Amino acid sequence: MRLDADRHEVRVLHERWENRSASNANAQYGRGSAPAVFRRWKTEQGSHGERRRVETYRLDTREMTDPLKNAVLAAEWTWRGVLRL
Repeated sequence: MRLDADRHEVRVLHERWENRSASNANAQYGRGSAPAVFRRWKTEQGSHGERRRVETYRLDTREMTDPLKNAVLAAEWTWRGVLRL
């Protein structure tokens, strides 16, 4: 993220690395705005003996970027996605 006070603009470069396996063999790189939700689950036994999946971890990338973007826009600045900073 780079601030340009003269233009009242925030330039944002979205980059992401995703590991699809523990060995990092399937790491994927991407650029551009692509909201993602990462979750982890575990299996528990319910009160009547049934098995169910319970979410133990959740990260939505929009939970980090949206408040920043909203603050920039509320200040009447421009939020601009770029390919290079």
